[in-house]
Amino acid sequence: MGIVIREIEANGMRFRCRETGVGGEPVMLLHGFPETSCMWLPLLDRLEAEGYHALAPDQRGYSPGARPEGIANYDYAAIASDVFALADALGWHRFHLVGHDWGAGAGWSALAVDPARIASWTALSVPHLGAFGNAIRSDADQARRSGYISHFQTPGVAEAEFAADGCALLQQVWSACDDATRADYLEVFSQPGALRATLDWYRGTRGIDPHDERVHFGPVATPTLFIWGNSDMAIGRAAVEAGHRSMSGPYRFVELDAGHWLMQEAPQRVVAEVLEMLGANSIHDSDAIRWRNQ
Repeated sequence: MGIVIREIEANGMRFRCRETGVGGEPVMLLHGFPETSCMWLPLLDRLEAEGYHALAPDQRGYSPGARPEGIANYDYAAIASDVFALADALGWHRFHLVGHDWGAGAGWSALAVDPARIASWTALSVPHLGAFGNAIRSDADQARRSGYISHFQTPGVAEAEFAADGCALLQQVWSACDDATRADYLEVFSQPGALRATLDWYRGTRGIDPHDERVHFGPVATPTLFIWGNSDMAIGRAAVEAGHRSMSGPYRFVELDAGHWLMQEAPQRVVAEVLEMLGANSIHDSDAIRWRNQ
């Protein structure tokens, strides 16, 4: 089959997705900012070879048909709801979930909403969101590392900076990517409203409301793999250690000599670790029968 790009209707929107391996055990891959589903190509290739059915959507704000206006449309509940809506669109009852950066944020949010549907969870770079938020408030190093967030939360400011000179700042972020990946990213972020919508993830999720009954970032019992680069400019060790303490179920931590962009800096290691995680948490019995019969 190979990797195909198609649009999937979910949550009243249309998401551009990369998909491969239809008929295999389901895996959803969630990209972060400022990237697209293109970041997952090396993993998508291996997942197909290993017999998995993998879906990597361009998330809310990134897909032209899934770009609602208004900061309220980018809160934790909204980004989590897309995960399950896309799974429903494919007939997936239970599935594996993998996320990087804001994709990890969406994944932690999905676990906070309905962990029973997620067979295994792999987070890249960003630890448990409740623990991460506490680290920002209590650890001076993490507060410094997260200082850019406040800048991104000011409407219009970051958009203008990223759009200037042919998206020069974004091109610097993508410097480790190949030409085809940079072209894919640039095509998306150059679209009208794309920079505003993708930066609204930072605005719609400003702080965690402990009284929000839709999303509760408590202890996580779902089998979890967390991969972190110890040279990550945005996530320090205090946040990582705090995240460890939020795990109540099977948990494995992998520390790499890498920075934030793990799929670019250590793709072979990341792919190997993800495949090991999936193999150790195979979906069985009635769950498997359900997705195979779709």
